[in-house]
Amino acid sequence: MSRLATVLAILGGLFISYIGVNYLIDPQSIAAGFGLPLVPSDSAFLLVKGVRDLGSGLVIFTLLIAGQRRGLGFTMLAMAFIPLGDAVVVLSRHGVPALAYLMHGGTAVIVALTGALLLRATRPQPAPAQPRGA
Repeated sequence: MSRLATVLAILGGLFISYIGVNYLIDPQSIAAGFGLPLVPSDSAFLLVKGVRDLGSGLVIFTLLIAGQRRGLGFTMLAMAFIPLGDAVVVLSRHGVPALAYLMHGGTAVIVALTGALLLRATRPQPAPAQPRGA
């Protein structure tokens, strides 16, 4: 279970970092796949998204490298809000429902599942019971 959680966290970190770098390198081409009906023509907004996504990946790797797997579990649960919010934005702006549900919603589920697995793998173990009368 612990290895699965770590692998999912690494894959998630790589994925969101890749997305972030792509928004920084070629924002217009990757933005079309976000699911919104109109791609913002102001690439500054898209660059902000790139910075946000790359920063999210760096947070994941920083916590992994620091050995803060429990903290990473809580962080991943909180970070699940980002793709969930993205799905809501796409749906509320008459974007592509399949992308909202499958890509953004699916990502939110995977990020939350990763967080839950990390927390389960790192939950504090109860202290051994002391023998009575000793």
